[in-house]
Amino acid sequence: MRVIVAEDSALLRQGIVRLLSDEGFEVSAECSDTGPLLALVAEHRPDAVLLDIRMPPTHTDEGLVAAAAIRAAHPGTGVLLLSQYVETTDTVRALAEQPEGFGYLLKERVADIDELGGALKRVASGETVLDPLVVAKLMNTPRPTSPLDDLTGRERDVLALMAEGHSNEAIAQRLVIGGKTVETHVRNIFGKLRLEQDLLEHRRVRAVLTYLRA
Repeated sequence: MRVIVAEDSALLRQGIVRLLSDEGFEVSAECSDTGPLLALVAEHRPDAVLLDIRMPPTHTDEGLVAAAAIRAAHPGTGVLLLSQYVETTDTVRALAEQPEGFGYLLKERVADIDELGGALKRVASGETVLDPLVVAKLMNTPRPTSPLDDLTGRERDVLALMAEGHSNEAIAQRLVIGGKTVETHVRNIFGKLRLEQDLLEHRRVRAVLTYLRA
């Protein structure tokens, strides 16, 4: 699997490259700012791009801007953003615009190569991945009347894990319940959110977006 790494901290970038290489990933290119990133993606055609949200010169949202440009020019390329802090507003906006193949992890997850590698593989395959702490912050944010109000506590737990990018099997393991029970909860979530079967738009993604926007 081919990956490009964009991170302005040389030490962290080298560490990420080393970790990924040791796990069998092919790091096709690396850079310290977003200037050459789009050209590198066009040249190397990676499966996924790993990049920091806050990059030079302003260290604000350069990573988000670059991610949007990559997805527009190369929609089949997964993008996994890294951040030092839990930032939800811009992340939710970016997810709402194009959730498939998009992920967001806190930098503290980098040391866990299984989690980092798994997230890269999931965004490369078109899945959406959110850091559990981001999901927790979104869940704890006071909301006005919401489409989620009709969900039970367990259904909210299932939807939160769906937002993190977990499969039904992984959700069953996390919640220590049966696979059939998870399927029932997912069907109930779709029904309560009024998400009818749509061949053009995946209900799972729409359910997560409803959750993030609420």
